[in-house]
Amino acid sequence: MQRLTTFLAAALLSTGLVSGVAYAQQDTATAGGEVQTQAQASSFSDQQLMKFADASKEIAMLNQEYAGRLQNTDGDEAQQQIRQEANDKMVQAVEAQDMSVETFNGIGEAIQSDPELLKKVQEMAQAQ
Repeated sequence: MQRLTTFLAAALLSTGLVSGVAYAQQDTATAGGEVQTQAQASSFSDQQLMKFADASKEIAMLNQEYAGRLQNTDGDEAQQQIRQEANDKMVQAVEAQDMSVETFNGIGEAIQSDPELLKKVQEMAQAQ
């Protein structure tokens, strides 16, 4: 259970990186979008939650890989390139699960504010 919690914590930290890309790709960001995400929190299907768990595993591995590369890189420009590459790979990991980055981020936000949803995703990931 500790390993699963660590995995989800790493995945949630990683969603911050993906989240930045998602917001950068949106034409407009409104407070209404935040309310919509919160309203959708309880309406995620089990299939979406499983896809989230699968993508989160890949993102956690990418996060570890790129964190190591960042530590061994000097210069702001080189580090920014590595961050962009990491973001691109994380977006690909989410989209490979046939899930939008927006949905992935919505589930990540919902998990942070809904302990029951977090428990459900932990149980789903553990069952895999």
